[in-house]
Amino acid sequence: MDFALSPELLDLQARTREFIASKIIPFERDARMTDHGPTEELRQELISLAREAGLLSPHVAKEYGGLHLSHRERAVVFEEAGYSVLGPVAMNLFAPDEGNMHLMEIVATPEQKERWLRPLAEGRIRSCFAMTEPAPGAGSDPSMLNTMAVKDGDDYIINGRKWFITGAEGAAVAIIMARMEDGSSTMFLSPMDAPGIILERKMDSLDRCFPGGHGVLRFKNLRVNAKDVLGEIGQGFRYAQVRLAPARLTHCMRWLGAARRAHDTALAYARHREAFGKKLGEHEGVGFMLADNEMDLHSTRLTIWHTAWVLDQGKSGNLESSMAKVISAEAIFRVVDRSVQVLGGTGVTGETIVERIFRDVRPFRIYDGPSETHRWSIARRILRDKPAH
Repeated sequence: MDFALSPELLDLQARTREFIASKIIPFERDARMTDHGPTEELRQELISLAREAGLLSPHVAKEYGGLHLSHRERAVVFEEAGYSVLGPVAMNLFAPDEGNMHLMEIVATPEQKERWLRPLAEGRIRSCFAMTEPAPGAGSDPSMLNTMAVKDGDDYIINGRKWFITGAEGAAVAIIMARMEDGSSTMFLSPMDAPGIILERKMDSLDRCFPGGHGVLRFKNLRVNAKDVLGEIGQGFRYAQVRLAPARLTHCMRWLGAARRAHDTALAYARHREAFGKKLGEHEGVGFMLADNEMDLHSTRLTIWHTAWVLDQGKSGNLESSMAKVISAEAIFRVVDRSVQVLGGTGVTGETIVERIFRDVRPFRIYDGPSETHRWSIARRILRDKPAH
Protein backbone atom coordinates (compact mmCIF):
# COMPACT_ATOMS: atom_id res chain seq x y z
CA MET A 1 0.00 0.00 0.00
CA ASP A 2 1.32 3.42 -1.01
CA PHE A 3 0.63 6.07 1.65
CA ALA A 4 1.48 8.95 -0.67
CA LEU A 5 -1.41 11.11 -1.85
CA SER A 6 -1.53 12.06 -5.52
CA PRO A 7 -1.22 15.74 -6.44
CA GLU A 8 -4.88 15.70 -7.51
CA LEU A 9 -5.99 14.27 -4.15
CA LEU A 10 -3.82 16.72 -2.23
CA ASP A 11 -5.46 19.54 -4.15
CA LEU A 12 -8.93 18.16 -3.41
CA GLN A 13 -8.01 17.80 0.26
CA ALA A 14 -6.83 21.41 0.41
CA ARG A 15 -9.93 22.70 -1.40
CA THR A 16 -12.19 20.77 0.96
CA ARG A 17 -10.33 22.01 4.03
CA GLU A 18 -10.58 25.62 2.88
CA PHE A 19 -14.26 25.21 1.98
CA ILE A 20 -15.12 23.81 5.41
CA ALA A 21 -13.14 26.48 7.24
CA SER A 22 -14.37 29.51 5.31
CA LYS A 23 -17.89 28.56 4.23
CA ILE A 24 -19.31 25.95 6.62
CA ILE A 25 -17.92 26.46 10.12
CA PRO A 26 -19.50 29.96 10.31
CA PHE A 27 -22.94 28.24 10.15
CA GLU A 28 -22.37 26.07 13.22
CA ARG A 29 -24.13 28.53 15.54
CA ASP A 30 -26.95 29.21 13.09
CA ALA A 31 -30.37 29.39 14.75
CA ARG A 32 -31.63 26.82 12.24
CA MET A 33 -29.62 24.11 14.02
CA THR A 34 -32.18 22.17 16.08
CA ASP A 35 -32.11 19.28 18.55
CA HIS A 36 -32.97 17.06 15.58
CA GLY A 37 -30.39 18.34 13.14
CA PRO A 38 -30.29 21.26 10.70
CA THR A 39 -33.56 22.40 9.18
CA GLU A 40 -34.23 21.71 5.52
CA GLU A 41 -33.80 25.41 4.76
CA LEU A 42 -30.31 25.38 6.29
CA ARG A 43 -29.44 22.08 4.58
CA GLN A 44 -30.36 23.48 1.19
CA GLU A 45 -28.29 26.61 1.80
CA LEU A 46 -25.27 24.48 2.71
CA ILE A 47 -25.84 22.16 -0.26
CA SER A 48 -25.83 25.15 -2.62
CA LEU A 49 -22.45 26.25 -1.27
CA ALA A 50 -20.93 22.83 -1.88
CA ARG A 51 -22.45 22.71 -5.34
CA GLU A 52 -20.86 26.06 -6.19
CA ALA A 53 -17.52 24.80 -4.90
CA GLY A 54 -17.70 21.61 -6.98
CA LEU A 55 -17.65 19.48 -3.82
CA LEU A 56 -21.18 18.04 -3.75
CA SER A 57 -21.59 14.25 -3.41
CA PRO A 58 -17.93 13.47 -4.22
CA HIS A 59 -18.50 9.74 -3.63
CA VAL A 60 -21.12 9.38 -6.37
CA ALA A 61 -20.46 8.46 -10.00
CA LYS A 62 -19.78 11.35 -12.37
CA GLU A 63 -22.94 10.65 -14.36
CA TYR A 64 -24.90 11.70 -11.26
CA GLY A 65 -22.79 14.79 -10.63
CA GLY A 66 -20.20 13.34 -8.25
CA LEU A 67 -16.43 12.90 -8.41
CA HIS A 68 -16.46 9.06 -8.31
CA LEU A 69 -13.88 8.91 -5.53
CA SER A 70 -12.35 5.58 -4.54
CA HIS A 71 -12.71 4.46 -0.92
CA ARG A 72 -9.15 5.59 -0.22
CA GLU A 73 -9.89 9.01 -1.71
CA ARG A 74 -13.10 9.23 0.28
CA ALA A 75 -11.11 8.62 3.46
CA VAL A 76 -9.15 11.82 2.84
CA VAL A 77 -12.06 14.00 1.74
CA PHE A 78 -14.61 12.71 4.27
CA GLU A 79 -12.21 13.40 7.13
CA GLU A 80 -11.94 17.00 5.98
CA ALA A 81 -15.73 17.26 5.68
CA GLY A 82 -16.14 15.88 9.20
CA TYR A 83 -14.02 18.69 10.66
CA SER A 84 -17.27 20.65 10.91
CA VAL A 85 -20.44 19.18 12.39
CA LEU A 86 -22.17 20.55 9.28
CA GLY A 87 -19.54 19.52 6.73
CA PRO A 88 -21.01 16.12 5.83
CA VAL A 89 -24.45 17.69 5.42
CA ALA A 90 -23.10 20.46 3.20
CA MET A 91 -21.21 18.03 0.96
CA ASN A 92 -24.13 15.57 0.90
CA LEU A 93 -22.07 12.71 2.28
CA PHE A 94 -23.83 12.28 5.60
CA ALA A 95 -25.59 9.16 6.88
CA PRO A 96 -27.86 7.53 5.89
CA ASP A 97 -27.96 9.16 2.45
CA GLU A 98 -24.34 8.38 1.58
CA GLY A 99 -24.79 4.67 2.28
CA ASN A 100 -28.12 4.59 0.49
CA MET A 101 -26.60 6.21 -2.60
CA HIS A 102 -23.79 3.66 -2.55
CA LEU A 103 -26.29 0.79 -2.37
CA MET A 104 -28.50 2.20 -5.13
CA GLU A 105 -25.53 2.64 -7.46
CA ILE A 106 -24.82 -1.08 -7.11
CA VAL A 107 -28.24 -2.75 -7.09
CA ALA A 108 -30.96 -0.30 -8.24
CA THR A 109 -32.54 -0.54 -11.68
CA PRO A 110 -31.97 2.30 -14.18
CA GLU A 111 -35.51 3.54 -13.53
CA GLN A 112 -34.96 3.50 -9.75
CA LYS A 113 -31.70 5.39 -10.15
CA GLU A 114 -33.34 8.13 -12.16
CA ARG A 115 -36.25 8.41 -9.75
CA TRP A 116 -34.29 8.33 -6.49
CA LEU A 117 -30.51 8.24 -6.88
CA ARG A 118 -30.18 11.29 -9.10
CA PRO A 119 -32.16 13.68 -6.85
CA LEU A 120 -30.35 12.25 -3.82
CA ALA A 121 -26.96 12.87 -5.41
CA GLU A 122 -28.04 16.39 -6.34
CA GLY A 123 -29.06 17.05 -2.73
CA ARG A 124 -32.66 17.83 -3.70
CA ILE A 125 -34.12 15.11 -1.47
CA ARG A 126 -33.15 13.00 1.56
CA SER A 127 -33.68 9.31 2.32
CA CYS A 128 -33.83 6.93 5.25
CA PHE A 129 -32.91 3.27 5.82
CA ALA A 130 -35.55 1.38 7.79
CA MET A 131 -34.08 -1.78 9.29
CA THR A 132 -33.82 -1.48 13.11
CA GLU A 133 -36.89 -2.49 15.12
CA PRO A 134 -38.07 -2.30 18.73
CA ALA A 135 -37.84 -5.52 20.75
CA PRO A 136 -38.48 -8.30 19.98
CA GLY A 137 -37.51 -7.24 16.46
CA ALA A 138 -34.17 -6.76 14.73
CA GLY A 139 -31.49 -4.67 16.42
CA SER A 140 -27.89 -5.83 16.48
CA ASP A 141 -29.19 -9.21 15.29
CA PRO A 142 -30.81 -8.65 11.86
CA SER A 143 -32.09 -12.23 11.78
CA MET A 144 -34.79 -11.15 14.29
CA LEU A 145 -36.50 -9.04 11.61
CA ASN A 146 -40.23 -8.84 12.33
CA THR A 147 -41.54 -6.46 9.67
CA MET A 148 -43.37 -8.65 7.16
CA ALA A 149 -43.92 -8.34 3.41
CA VAL A 150 -46.67 -10.51 1.93
CA LYS A 151 -47.15 -10.86 -1.82
CA ASP A 152 -50.50 -9.64 -3.17
CA GLY A 153 -50.69 -9.88 -6.95
CA ASP A 154 -48.05 -7.53 -8.39
CA ASP A 155 -47.62 -5.81 -5.02
CA TYR A 156 -46.26 -6.55 -1.58
CA ILE A 157 -48.12 -5.55 1.59
CA ILE A 158 -45.76 -4.47 4.39
CA ASN A 159 -46.63 -4.32 8.07
CA GLY A 160 -44.31 -3.65 10.98
CA ARG A 161 -42.61 -1.07 13.15
CA LYS A 162 -39.13 0.47 12.99
CA TRP A 163 -37.20 2.84 15.23
CA PHE A 164 -33.89 4.70 15.38
CA ILE A 165 -34.59 5.52 11.72
CA THR A 166 -32.19 8.34 10.99
CA GLY A 167 -33.55 11.12 8.81
CA ALA A 168 -37.09 9.71 8.74
CA GLU A 169 -38.76 13.09 9.17
CA GLY A 170 -38.45 14.98 5.91
CA ALA A 171 -37.12 12.04 3.89
CA ALA A 172 -38.58 11.58 0.41
CA VAL A 173 -37.83 7.86 0.10
CA ALA A 174 -37.26 4.92 2.42
CA ILE A 175 -35.35 1.71 1.90
CA ILE A 176 -37.34 -0.81 3.94
CA MET A 177 -36.02 -4.17 5.12
CA ALA A 178 -38.81 -6.74 5.51
CA ARG A 179 -39.09 -10.47 6.11
CA MET A 180 -40.70 -12.60 3.42
CA GLU A 181 -43.10 -15.48 4.03
CA ASP A 182 -40.28 -17.98 3.44
CA GLY A 183 -38.09 -16.36 6.12
CA SER A 184 -35.74 -14.54 3.75
CA SER A 185 -35.50 -10.75 3.64
CA THR A 186 -35.99 -8.18 0.89
CA MET A 187 -35.36 -4.46 0.47
CA PHE A 188 -38.15 -2.25 -0.84
CA LEU A 189 -38.18 1.37 -2.04
CA SER A 190 -41.15 3.49 -1.07
CA PRO A 191 -41.99 7.19 -1.13
CA MET A 192 -42.30 8.38 2.46
CA ASP A 193 -45.64 10.02 1.71
CA ALA A 194 -47.19 6.71 0.60
CA PRO A 195 -50.39 5.66 2.41
CA GLY A 196 -49.41 3.21 5.13
CA ILE A 197 -46.22 4.91 6.38
CA ILE A 198 -46.75 6.62 9.72
CA LEU A 199 -44.06 8.65 11.48
CA GLU A 200 -45.12 8.06 15.07
CA ARG A 201 -42.61 10.37 16.71
CA LYS A 202 -39.06 11.67 16.76
CA MET A 203 -36.70 10.31 19.40
CA ASP A 204 -34.60 12.56 21.61
CA SER A 205 -30.94 11.60 21.38
CA LEU A 206 -27.46 12.70 22.37
CA ASP A 207 -26.45 13.45 18.79
CA ARG A 208 -27.89 16.43 16.93
CA CYS A 209 -26.07 16.34 13.62
CA PHE A 210 -28.39 14.27 11.40
CA PRO A 211 -31.05 16.09 9.36
CA GLY A 212 -34.45 14.83 10.48
CA GLY A 213 -33.10 13.30 13.67
CA HIS A 214 -34.14 9.72 14.50
CA GLY A 215 -37.71 8.56 14.07
CA VAL A 216 -40.15 5.78 14.96
CA LEU A 217 -41.99 4.46 11.90
CA ARG A 218 -44.99 2.20 11.55
CA PHE A 219 -45.99 0.44 8.34
CA LYS A 220 -49.71 -0.33 8.18
CA ASN A 221 -50.69 -2.24 5.05
CA LEU A 222 -48.10 -0.33 3.01
CA ARG A 223 -48.47 -1.38 -0.61
CA VAL A 224 -45.25 -1.54 -2.67
CA ASN A 225 -45.24 -2.60 -6.31
CA ALA A 226 -42.84 -5.31 -7.47
CA LYS A 227 -40.99 -2.75 -9.63
CA ASP A 228 -39.95 -1.03 -6.40
CA VAL A 229 -38.13 -4.03 -4.99
CA LEU A 230 -34.50 -2.98 -4.53
CA GLY A 231 -32.37 -5.70 -6.06
CA GLU A 232 -33.67 -9.27 -5.92
CA ILE A 233 -36.35 -10.83 -3.75
CA GLY A 234 -34.84 -12.66 -0.76
CA GLN A 235 -31.45 -10.95 -0.94
CA GLY A 236 -31.99 -8.26 1.69
CA PHE A 237 -29.40 -9.51 4.17
CA ARG A 238 -26.78 -9.78 1.45
CA TYR A 239 -27.47 -6.25 0.24
CA ALA A 240 -27.32 -5.02 3.84
CA GLN A 241 -23.71 -6.20 3.96
CA VAL A 242 -23.00 -4.52 0.61
CA ARG A 243 -24.22 -1.29 2.18
CA LEU A 244 -23.00 -1.64 5.75
CA ALA A 245 -19.30 -2.43 5.29
CA PRO A 246 -18.51 0.76 3.31
CA ALA A 247 -21.07 2.87 5.22
CA ARG A 248 -19.60 1.74 8.53
CA LEU A 249 -16.19 2.89 7.31
CA THR A 250 -17.39 6.29 6.08
CA HIS A 251 -18.76 6.92 9.57
CA CYS A 252 -15.22 6.38 10.83
CA MET A 253 -13.86 8.83 8.24
CA ARG A 254 -16.28 11.60 9.18
CA TRP A 255 -15.90 11.20 12.93
CA LEU A 256 -12.11 11.19 12.56
CA GLY A 257 -12.42 14.72 11.21
CA ALA A 258 -14.61 15.69 14.17
CA ALA A 259 -12.11 14.21 16.63
CA ARG A 260 -9.30 16.13 14.97
CA ARG A 261 -11.32 19.31 15.39
CA ALA A 262 -11.80 18.60 19.11
CA HIS A 263 -8.09 17.88 19.52
CA ASP A 264 -7.08 21.05 17.66
CA THR A 265 -9.40 23.07 19.91
CA ALA A 266 -7.92 21.53 23.07
CA LEU A 267 -4.38 21.98 21.76
CA ALA A 268 -4.91 25.68 21.07
CA TYR A 269 -6.33 26.12 24.57
CA ALA A 270 -3.41 24.24 26.18
CA ARG A 271 -0.93 26.47 24.35
CA HIS A 272 -2.21 29.74 25.79
CA ARG A 273 -4.08 28.93 29.04
CA GLU A 274 -1.88 29.31 32.12
CA ALA A 275 -2.18 27.49 35.44
CA PHE A 276 0.26 27.09 38.31
CA GLY A 277 2.89 29.27 36.71
CA LYS A 278 3.10 27.81 33.22
CA LYS A 279 1.14 27.01 30.09
CA LEU A 280 -1.40 24.25 30.56
CA GLY A 281 0.22 22.08 27.90
CA GLU A 282 3.52 22.16 29.75
CA HIS A 283 2.00 20.21 32.63
CA GLU A 284 2.82 16.57 32.09
CA GLY A 285 -0.72 15.33 32.74
CA VAL A 286 -2.12 17.58 30.02
CA GLY A 287 0.77 17.01 27.64
CA PHE A 288 0.36 13.26 27.91
CA MET A 289 -3.35 13.55 27.03
CA LEU A 290 -2.48 15.55 23.94
CA ALA A 291 0.18 13.01 22.98
CA ASP A 292 -2.31 10.16 23.41
CA ASN A 293 -4.72 12.07 21.18
CA GLU A 294 -2.12 12.30 18.44
CA MET A 295 -1.47 8.56 18.63
CA ASP A 296 -5.17 7.67 18.59
CA LEU A 297 -5.79 9.93 15.59
CA HIS A 298 -2.83 8.43 13.75
CA SER A 299 -3.76 4.80 14.42
CA THR A 300 -7.38 5.46 13.49
CA ARG A 301 -6.40 7.06 10.20
CA LEU A 302 -4.12 4.15 9.32
CA THR A 303 -6.87 1.65 10.13
CA ILE A 304 -9.36 3.53 7.95
CA TRP A 305 -6.93 3.84 5.07
CA HIS A 306 -6.10 0.13 5.19
CA THR A 307 -9.77 -0.89 5.18
CA ALA A 308 -10.47 1.54 2.35
CA TRP A 309 -7.60 -0.06 0.42
CA VAL A 310 -9.13 -3.51 1.00
CA LEU A 311 -12.47 -2.31 -0.37
CA ASP A 312 -10.72 -0.75 -3.37
CA GLN A 313 -9.28 -4.19 -4.18
CA GLY A 314 -12.84 -5.39 -4.70
CA LYS A 315 -12.99 -7.43 -1.47
CA SER A 316 -15.97 -7.40 0.87
CA GLY A 317 -13.93 -5.98 3.74
CA ASN A 318 -16.45 -7.23 6.32
CA LEU A 319 -13.84 -8.31 8.86
CA GLU A 320 -11.65 -5.28 8.26
CA SER A 321 -14.57 -2.86 8.52
CA SER A 322 -15.71 -4.48 11.78
CA MET A 323 -12.25 -4.05 13.25
CA ALA A 324 -12.00 -0.50 11.90
CA LYS A 325 -15.38 0.39 13.38
CA VAL A 326 -14.40 -0.70 16.90
CA ILE A 327 -10.90 0.76 16.74
CA SER A 328 -12.16 4.05 15.33
CA ALA A 329 -15.25 4.50 17.50
CA GLU A 330 -13.34 3.87 20.71
CA ALA A 331 -10.23 5.86 19.77
CA ILE A 332 -12.31 8.79 18.51
CA PHE A 333 -14.28 8.85 21.75
CA ARG A 334 -11.05 8.84 23.78
CA VAL A 335 -9.72 11.78 21.76
CA VAL A 336 -12.87 13.85 22.24
CA ASP A 337 -13.18 12.89 25.91
CA ARG A 338 -9.57 13.93 26.59
CA SER A 339 -10.20 17.17 24.71
CA VAL A 340 -13.11 17.93 27.03
CA GLN A 341 -10.83 17.23 30.00
CA VAL A 342 -8.07 19.53 28.73
CA LEU A 343 -10.61 22.32 28.23
CA GLY A 344 -11.94 21.88 31.77
CA GLY A 345 -15.15 23.76 32.48
CA THR A 346 -15.07 25.25 28.99
CA GLY A 347 -15.23 21.73 27.54
CA VAL A 348 -18.64 20.93 29.02
CA THR A 349 -20.29 24.12 27.76
CA GLY A 350 -21.15 25.54 24.38
CA GLU A 351 -18.20 27.94 24.55
CA THR A 352 -16.40 25.69 22.06
CA ILE A 353 -17.59 23.10 19.53
CA VAL A 354 -16.12 20.25 21.62
CA GLU A 355 -19.18 19.75 23.83
CA ARG A 356 -21.28 19.36 20.70
CA ILE A 357 -18.79 16.92 19.16
CA PHE A 358 -18.76 14.89 22.40
CA ARG A 359 -22.54 14.49 22.19
CA ASP A 360 -22.38 13.52 18.54
CA VAL A 361 -19.57 10.93 18.74
CA ARG A 362 -20.68 9.05 21.87
CA PRO A 363 -23.48 7.16 20.05
CA PHE A 364 -20.98 5.98 17.40
CA ARG A 365 -19.91 3.17 19.74
CA ILE A 366 -23.48 1.86 19.44
CA TYR A 367 -24.89 2.52 15.98
CA ASP A 368 -23.74 0.53 12.95
CA GLY A 369 -23.20 -2.28 15.45
CA PRO A 370 -22.12 -1.87 19.09
CA SER A 371 -18.46 -2.53 19.82
CA GLU A 372 -19.45 -5.70 21.68
CA THR A 373 -21.33 -7.11 18.68
CA HIS A 374 -18.35 -6.50 16.41
CA ARG A 375 -15.97 -8.06 18.94
CA TRP A 376 -18.22 -11.13 19.13
CA SER A 377 -18.32 -11.36 15.34
CA ILE A 378 -14.54 -10.94 15.04
CA ALA A 379 -13.91 -13.54 17.74
CA ARG A 380 -16.25 -16.03 16.09
CA ARG A 381 -14.52 -15.55 12.77
CA ILE A 382 -10.95 -15.90 14.04
CA LEU A 383 -11.88 -18.96 16.14
CA ARG A 384 -13.31 -20.54 13.00
CA ASP A 385 -10.73 -19.46 10.44
CA LYS A 386 -7.39 -18.88 12.16
CA PRO A 387 -5.12 -21.95 11.94
CA ALA A 388 -3.85 -23.33 15.24
CA HIS A 389 -0.07 -23.43 15.71
